[in-house]
Amino acid sequence: MKKQSCLIIAGEKSGEEHALSFLNELKRASPDTEFFGVGGDEMKQAGVELLYHLNDFSSWGYSEVITKIPFYFKAMNTIVDEVKKRGTKTAILIDFQSFNLKLAGKLKEIGVEVLYYVAPQAWAWKEYRVKKLARTVHTLFTIIPFEKKWFHDRGVKKVISIDHPLWTTYKSDLESFKKDIELKTPLQLLLLPGSRKFEVEKLLPIFIDSLRALKKEFPVKVSIVKSNSVPSELYDSYKNEFDIEYTNENLTAALKKADFAMAASGTVTLTCALYEVPTVVCYKTSLLNQYIYETVVSYRWFISLANIVQNRLVFPELLQDQVSVHNIVSYLKNWYYNKTAHSELSAKLSQTKSLVRGEDILIPEYMAEVIKNSYGKKVDTTV
Repeated sequence: MKKQSCLIIAGEKSGEEHALSFLNELKRASPDTEFFGVGGDEMKQAGVELLYHLNDFSSWGYSEVITKIPFYFKAMNTIVDEVKKRGTKTAILIDFQSFNLKLAGKLKEIGVEVLYYVAPQAWAWKEYRVKKLARTVHTLFTIIPFEKKWFHDRGVKKVISIDHPLWTTYKSDLESFKKDIELKTPLQLLLLPGSRKFEVEKLLPIFIDSLRALKKEFPVKVSIVKSNSVPSELYDSYKNEFDIEYTNENLTAALKKADFAMAASGTVTLTCALYEVPTVVCYKTSLLNQYIYETVVSYRWFISLANIVQNRLVFPELLQDQVSVHNIVSYLKNWYYNKTAHSELSAKLSQTKSLVRGEDILIPEYMAEVIKNSYGKKVDTTV
């Protein structure tokens, strides 16, 4: 008799972090289940048998994805074959939309119950994907406030709103955290130029020129969060500009001290909002990616998670050529000199914590019940 098993796919580092938020408790709730699939070193350490490492899966931008299409097709076929071989009945697919949505369809065809963790942003583009979700997914887990109703209204029967992973990560700290909105002297300015090489290459020189311009206006103390995944030489030529250097692991310590920040667009912008740090969000990509985005994607709303969660403009967003010293400095000077603007922004940011909370449901126990049900051990999973 084949052992009880569950496929889990985390094709990016962020997906692995999502998995780690429930994996250990899920293993305790379902001790007879073997977990296998795609993930990183931490998932492997947690007992997941890796068919592929996430380093082989992750890519950035349309141009890089296109070159890896043959690999993705081969990997998908290998994964489906392994599911058949093991007689697996349940799969947990985490984000990684383009790959996981196709995989969900193939798994549904062979009778696998699919738990899709972190809904694809179909509200931003490719709304037709909702129909596929409705056909193939047992349960869809959403992390942005408006998503549950949005997906349910479009035919996805079982949708669960969960705590945003950042809330899960920082909950114990944020529950007791209170931001002092009084600006310090000198002003504490934090640079968050990104966790990818191309982001730091494009944004850090502009951030440095911006802080130099600010120093002509008022005293500034500068800190930076350096990513371990970015070559150190990209930071080295500016090291005399930094008063304090932090690593990713010390992000919250940096945010607690910061008055203002400049940040690459990404998950970190929501962390800035949770810690109530006024932030100028910047995004620059290749001309090819920009062309594809402007040609293919119809979405023309917010790009930063902080603004998407709030469903309004909280942080200014500078895109492509808008990322300039003049624009960055203009926003920061306005917050510094205009106490009303700074106060109003701080009030908006203080509401972020309440917006990233999900339903009162134990996700690992729910997943464990779906696994049991898929093997004929019927348990009620009514939401």
